[in-house]
Amino acid sequence: MATALITGASAGLGAEYAKLFAHDKHDLLLVARRRDRLEALAAELARAHAVRVYVVDADLGSAAGVEKVLAEVERLTLDIEFLVNNAGFGSTSAFAEADLARELEMVQLNVATPVALTRALLPSMIARKRGRVLNIGSMAGFQPGPFMATYYASKAFVNCFTEALAFELRGTGVTATVSCPGAIATEFPKVAGIENSRLFQMGVAPASEVARQGYAAMMAGKAMVIHGLKNKLAVQALRVSPRAAVTRIASKLNR
Repeated sequence: MATALITGASAGLGAEYAKLFAHDKHDLLLVARRRDRLEALAAELARAHAVRVYVVDADLGSAAGVEKVLAEVERLTLDIEFLVNNAGFGSTSAFAEADLARELEMVQLNVATPVALTRALLPSMIARKRGRVLNIGSMAGFQPGPFMATYYASKAFVNCFTEALAFELRGTGVTATVSCPGAIATEFPKVAGIENSRLFQMGVAPASEVARQGYAAMMAGKAMVIHGLKNKLAVQALRVSPRAAVTRIASKLNR
């Protein structure tokens, strides 16, 4: 049975994706740091949908965490047909005042980890001529983000990386999709320290709806999905707006 590997699966979007895959009778390998949450979700999904659910408690903010996940895939002899690179976090401050270790951990988790997992699992997908990669990018990836500079840059990487990958995979039977949500009702704003920012005060989308749209786009093999009419219009506006104005607006939304 096809297995889906989902990172950051203990809450938020990751948990919602796990529910969607389980509903469609796919086995799961759920990855996050909080093993208790993973085990509770695994038990719930296995009971409700009669699927096999494996869990790995790993800190993907380090290369060792990635190695742990890949070792578990090999130990369990799993054929990963779906890879959802969802784990990530943000932080807010002027960059010159930021905690460097935290910023570098963000780059590892948001950028290096999806690259490493995708590179490790993609060849077998291509060999089988079937597979889906879903990377969680962001509306943040379409613009510079003062006071969240590293986070915005990391999502720009994810957006561009996935679009390029989707092009390379044409004709292989494997697809890559990037989901680009705006503000979502998850743990992200609290962790990033921006729950009271203008951006999140303007309203948030339900995680379940964003996951549903991302899941549908991935299954359809679309290269990119932008969630919500407001965000779609915003992307078009960003393409024609002066870069300096875009940057100023983002700085205000992040404060």
